[in-house]
Amino acid sequence: MIKTLEWTDAGVRFIDQTRLPTEETYVTCRSYEEVADAIRTMIVRGAPAIGVAGAMGVALGVRDSQAKDTAELRRDLARICDVLASTRPTAVNLFWGIRRIKDKFDEVSSRPVAEIKGAVVEEAQRMLAEDIAANQAMGQHGAVLLPASGGILTHCNAGALATCGYGTALGVIRAAVDAGKQLQVFADETRPFLQGSRLTAWELMKDGIPTTVISDNMAGAMMRQGKINAVLVGADRIAANGDVANKIGTYTVAILAKEHGIPFYVAAPFSTVDLDMPDGSGIPIEQRSSKEVTHMAGRQITPDGVRVENPAFDVTPHQYVTAIITERGVVRPPYSESLRALAPRKVSA
Repeated sequence: MIKTLEWTDAGVRFIDQTRLPTEETYVTCRSYEEVADAIRTMIVRGAPAIGVAGAMGVALGVRDSQAKDTAELRRDLARICDVLASTRPTAVNLFWGIRRIKDKFDEVSSRPVAEIKGAVVEEAQRMLAEDIAANQAMGQHGAVLLPASGGILTHCNAGALATCGYGTALGVIRAAVDAGKQLQVFADETRPFLQGSRLTAWELMKDGIPTTVISDNMAGAMMRQGKINAVLVGADRIAANGDVANKIGTYTVAILAKEHGIPFYVAAPFSTVDLDMPDGSGIPIEQRSSKEVTHMAGRQITPDGVRVENPAFDVTPHQYVTAIITERGVVRPPYSESLRALAPRKVSA
């Protein structure tokens, strides 16, 4: 299984996704600032992976803090968390991961400083293992939704590279293929960062799953020709009503799927669900550098001075989503009820 990220004594080690598919190289971030930069520059990407990377960045910063007492360490923790939280605004998993480490810090804050440091590092490592287990459970829940044979359209990369291993949307496909289903994948290239053509295709070819890359504007034609039997995507944030923020272009694919009577499935861990966000209108949308649009492989492809829009995400309204697949099970409309039913029950003191 691809090791997207891992904790080492030297720091947090990432596969450099900006160099795939032609170079399979790894970088080790030796400070929380370097982890923050890896998230910001998309060396590591994908909501679940960003969540664990953020947690590991906080743990790394706490571990290496020179604080002499708990109060000083807590001040360092707040500063470290602020730096990591400022990297990418849309994926709620980042803030979930940071919060997990802060909660662990509070839980063990009465212990000596060395023990606090050890506890937060253990928590970050535990989150990695939990993510892989969640993806595998998601795969089992979602595999039954896919046809016995046919074409599955994906958009962006929601595979092992977007998680700590196995994947969300691609994990569902992997589980379905392992169960004997004869599937082929149509991977949208996903402009402008090309996560589909660079990353999804690379992953699936390693697994021997038949894959065809198509440009983003081919999806409707493929559907009309009967080549697509289901659409399967990941998510960076899911609002309480089922509105889904995912890579830019997802909304377009969802409308096309609805028009052609094709099921549109979203696969994401429950940590991606933001029950405090009533609907998708409040989800912050990250704006990325115009150079991602104006240049390709270092070469300028647009006229000098042209205006550029480059939102990294869009929001698909819940009415276009057939079902949401999580590690806790599959939910269907009305999502305002079914998602909340999956939330852990709070135990009163």
